Amino acid sequence: MLTVDQGENEGEKDKGSVEVGGDEEGTQQQDSQPMLADGLADRGPKSLTSSSGQQVSNGFTTSTPQSPREGPGTAACAAGTAPGPGGGTGSLAPLGGLRTLVVQQTSLERPRETWSKKMDFLLSVIGYAVDLGNVWRFPYICYQNGGGAFLLPYLLMAVFGGVPLFYMELALGQFHRSGCISIWKHICPIFKGIGFAICIIALYIAFYYNTIMAWALYYLLSSFRPTLPWTTCSNSWNTANCHRYMSSDHNVTWSNWSTSPAEEFYTRQVLQVHRSPGLHQLGSVSWQLALCLLFIFTIVYFSIWKGVKTSGKVVWVTATFPYLVLLVLLVRGATLPGAWRGVVFYLKPDWEKLLSTTVWIDAAAQIFFSLGPGFGVLLAFASYNPFHNNCYKDALVTSSVNCLTSFLSGFVIFTVLGYMAEMRQQSVDAVAKDAGPSLLFIIYAEAIANMPAATFFAIIFFLMIIMLGLDSTFAGLEGVITAMLDEFPHVLAKRREWFVFGLVCVCYLGALSTLTYGGAFVVKLFEEYATGPAVITVVLLEVIAVSWFYGTQRFCNDIQVMLGFYPGCFWRVCWVAICPCFLLFIIISFLAFPPEVRLFNYHYPPWTTVLGYCIGVSSFICVPAYMFYHLLNAKGTFKQPLWLLPSIDSAAKMHNDTDIHVHTQVV
Repeated sequence: MLTVDQGENEGEKDKGSVEVGGDEEGTQQQDSQPMLADGLADRGPKSLTSSSGQQVSNGFTTSTPQSPREGPGTAACAAGTAPGPGGGTGSLAPLGGLRTLVVQQTSLERPRETWSKKMDFLLSVIGYAVDLGNVWRFPYICYQNGGGAFLLPYLLMAVFGGVPLFYMELALGQFHRSGCISIWKHICPIFKGIGFAICIIALYIAFYYNTIMAWALYYLLSSFRPTLPWTTCSNSWNTANCHRYMSSDHNVTWSNWSTSPAEEFYTRQVLQVHRSPGLHQLGSVSWQLALCLLFIFTIVYFSIWKGVKTSGKVVWVTATFPYLVLLVLLVRGATLPGAWRGVVFYLKPDWEKLLSTTVWIDAAAQIFFSLGPGFGVLLAFASYNPFHNNCYKDALVTSSVNCLTSFLSGFVIFTVLGYMAEMRQQSVDAVAKDAGPSLLFIIYAEAIANMPAATFFAIIFFLMIIMLGLDSTFAGLEGVITAMLDEFPHVLAKRREWFVFGLVCVCYLGALSTLTYGGAFVVKLFEEYATGPAVITVVLLEVIAVSWFYGTQRFCNDIQVMLGFYPGCFWRVCWVAICPCFLLFIIISFLAFPPEVRLFNYHYPPWTTVLGYCIGVSSFICVPAYMFYHLLNAKGTFKQPLWLLPSIDSAAKMHNDTDIHVHTQVV
């Protein structure tokens, strides 16, 4: 009988026992489970279940009968085997006596937090993956790249690139139960700089992403009035070019110099970009937006300060409410005159565009940023799952929901664009020239103003925008928090609330530049350069480290220990070859065809491109910097630390602060 006796852990004592015969392949328990995973790393896809079909557990109690190779006779010997010579210090009876290995493990770790319900996890992942980009980026890219024909490269990139990366991160986080920094001591320590780079990228995203929610909050507060302020040209911020082009104004002629009330409200009242000549002179901070952002970060803090126990409850509202609003807006949009024009424009396939490289680049980039691997969020969320949770099923369900949501959002957007084209007597292409936030804050806001019950639809629409953004902010900051708490548990574990408060304050101060009169230019710069290329490069290194250094076979054995089945050939090929090629394709295309960055009438000068690349490199530099640090401090020759991987020996899976005592005796 093998007894694993886990000692005191802050006053509590947990015990578990596993029986094994005279063979090493017993079923283990508690924290000894990862030992089995690494111990079998070179044995291929064997079954890791006991004779009763119960799987190995990592940190969760399971009761196990006799071992797979323990026959009835061996079990009988266990009850009455006499001590051998020498006082019973390890000799076995002739009939296959049973040796008992007693392992006493004293862990100083605090028990890891877990999700209250499975739906808390699923809604959190869905809320993270389904963000503002699903609403404004996918519809625009879809019609720009061939309409319905774009769905073919999009689905191919999802199946062979996005979903395998999504599945890989969920499996890594769930097995190793660590954040994006400390997880590398189990995989390949020299790549630990990837975790620090991910945290810096997450901070950059928090600097500008929440500002978009502040804009939406400004719109929401402005919607609580009988007449929406972006429907008239008689306001203090309007110019002579403003034309109130409502459906009842048949005598108004729309020209290329005309501006709508919605456009002037967005650019001259909310952003006030007319007060800034460009990035070289941003101007003062808008106090209205500063208060809106402060309110947003206050909601964020009180949603994540206690961990997944609180954020898992908040997402029941923030992740489900947007779907309700999308359905309401879809029904309303489908009943508007001219809606069919928008739908035809959205879905009409242009097969010739599939011959263009740009279409495949956009499809790869869209699915990658939509699913969101590489930001540390999936690792963090999955680390709070039960060890035997079916993360394979979760990956398929959540990624499918994300893609379907993007497709649904296209109908919501283009039914309204068709209505606007009908009202202005223009083509849908001319109406849909704006992309990004302008599509929501100008075109869609103007369309809402033309609907009956405009105030109601404006309120629920901008509430939806805020909640879509909040889910992603919760997830992004939770990825940083989990990474830092796992890396520095003795310093931060009991001070989570203060650490989260400090992190939120840093994010707010970092976002002040986006609240200036030229803040929209800063948001665009961060979006184009600070996050995209850096995170794709980081994920490329992550896939290489897991598939080539840690080894696909070891990784698949880990999954088999958790889920009870070995990943198929498709997943293994994707992780080893297709996913690296998928990511390398995006990186090369970005370098070969750098985006022409402009916003409104402002063309970004060349020095801003250099600034953008510097911001992006500032996060990625953590990877080579830590490699250099690791090589200087590792023991042995130069070649040994370079290829230093976690030992296949079972003891390598135990934490540094765990004391293990082993002795044997005869039953």
